[in-house]
Amino acid sequence: MIKIRSSEITPEHVYLNRRQFMKGAGAAALGAAVLAACGPAATPKPAGPTATIDTTPPQAGAQADELGDPLTPYEAVTNYNNYYEFSYNKEGIGRLAADFPTSPWTVAVGGLVKNPKTYGVEDLLQKFDQQERIYRLRCVEGWSMVIPWTGFSLAELLKEVEPTSDAKYVAFQAISDPDNMPGQRSPQFDWPYSEGLRVDEALNDLTLLATGLYGKELPNQNGAPIRLVVPWKYGFKSIKGIVKIDLVADQPKTLWNTSAPYEYGFYSNVNPAVAHPRWSQSTERRIGEAGRRQTLPFNGYADEVAALYDGMDLSKNY
Repeated sequence: MIKIRSSEITPEHVYLNRRQFMKGAGAAALGAAVLAACGPAATPKPAGPTATIDTTPPQAGAQADELGDPLTPYEAVTNYNNYYEFSYNKEGIGRLAADFPTSPWTVAVGGLVKNPKTYGVEDLLQKFDQQERIYRLRCVEGWSMVIPWTGFSLAELLKEVEPTSDAKYVAFQAISDPDNMPGQRSPQFDWPYSEGLRVDEALNDLTLLATGLYGKELPNQNGAPIRLVVPWKYGFKSIKGIVKIDLVADQPKTLWNTSAPYEYGFYSNVNPAVAHPRWSQSTERRIGEAGRRQTLPFNGYADEVAALYDGMDLSKNY
């Protein structure tokens, strides 16, 4: 696996595709404002003039993922966001998150581990080799992007803290900061945001803790300073603003599964054969493209992850 150390990554570096890195290795109760984990697929617009968003285009580099899908423009990636802690309005999150404090920031890793530890984000950047990976991210309501992320494998962090044999799941918790996150003042969700994976999913080499995108520092509206990226699952599984990671024995509660279990399962693998109760998952619209394209099983990552679910009924374990 090719790795690039933090000190070697410069802004807008040449972006390497994933294959290069991976070689060898009750809804109504939520109200109309919370119709789904992802809102309607509208053409993204720049945030308001008061938003301090870096819209500098990246320099030329790899412009497609391993399937040949072109990168989603940086402006779209940073101006069309799901981050309900700030707002349900995807095009207004950049403005609201512009001054969100992300330093100092720590991530506590504990639970059923031999070496629990609390890391500053700076420690994580220095300790773990940063990589650039081009991953597709698909929303449960049918829009998608192709994004060059910078980060490191979650597996590296978990191996350092050494999960015990009793650990079966990884539970993630995001920051709770209603003073700076106006969306957290809403009673419609059980804040803070929480998510979870099975240990084998977490240890898969695709699973990334992202600290940047497009060779730049991760913008606030995209989950700064550290977020999860699980590219074969619907986007709401990729929790932003992580402050706590616990290894646990039992399947953890997650925000969307708790809020609307009939619509949002724990696994949430991209599956065109299993429809959401209110819409099909068979097609998607790539942001920046006209029309729709066929959705790929596991978002196109079946070769790497399908074996994790051998013997499972994915229409029930959705």
